[in-house]
Amino acid sequence: MIYRVAHKTQYIYDVPVSLCHNEVRLIPRDLPGQKLTGRQVVVEPTPSAYREREDFFGNRVCYFSIQRPHEKLVISITSSIRLEENGNIPDFSQSSAWETARERLAKEIRPETIEARQFVFDSPLVSASPALADYALPSFPPGRPLLAACNDLTGRIFREFEFKSGFTNVSTPLSYVLEHRKGVCQDFSHLAVGCLRSLGLAARYVSGYIETLPPPGKEKLKGADVSHAWFSAYDPDLGWMDFDPTNNLIPADRHILTAWGRDFSDVTPVKGIIFSGGGHKLSVSVDVERR
Repeated sequence: MIYRVAHKTQYIYDVPVSLCHNEVRLIPRDLPGQKLTGRQVVVEPTPSAYREREDFFGNRVCYFSIQRPHEKLVISITSSIRLEENGNIPDFSQSSAWETARERLAKEIRPETIEARQFVFDSPLVSASPALADYALPSFPPGRPLLAACNDLTGRIFREFEFKSGFTNVSTPLSYVLEHRKGVCQDFSHLAVGCLRSLGLAARYVSGYIETLPPPGKEKLKGADVSHAWFSAYDPDLGWMDFDPTNNLIPADRHILTAWGRDFSDVTPVKGIIFSGGGHKLSVSVDVERR
């Protein structure tokens, strides 16, 4: 399956910005089953400095600086991705019991396990708590295979939480989301990550895109797609496995992975600093098209 993703971010400033520095994490990764076949990055006005690198987690990062006054900033990134259908979803019943996975995470010295261990600890936006552990435990009875438990947790979040755009923001604490049972994909992913970490398990936050389909008989609206988020759990035998609690799905041939980290703060799509005395208006449009 070939996809074209066009992501446009536009800032309009109340007063001119004299200088800005920005980092962008919007170029999809190369992974087994996902191949980046082309991409174009256009920044307006033209940056004074531009370079690309990989961050600590291996995500693609575009850095740029604009060193002259400007009233508008437009970042347009177009990517072509080839996805292979995920037909090798493991038998969840064959994964390690979740208690065994926890013990192995704490003790094993294999490079893969040591690398995964960093995702057990608290991060800037996700901290373990007794409340999160209590919410998770019905999905994690004694001896249950880890991935089966994660799949059950994914389904419970999908059924028990309402998707409500605008109810939360980046700084909304998980305790508020848990209390009110409302949020968006970012919140549900953080919630799942927090649940697993509260049980001593490794979980990471994943950002990307998902192909959305219009209602029957309707045309797809231009620019109506959005960025998406889900989570990934680590099994010492089977490796990382992705789960989408917003849609109660195992990501397959409609999910395009851009970046992963401990939480949203590690994979913020666009972040930076500006030198200005005013505010700004932000608009974002995303198109995910099957070619």
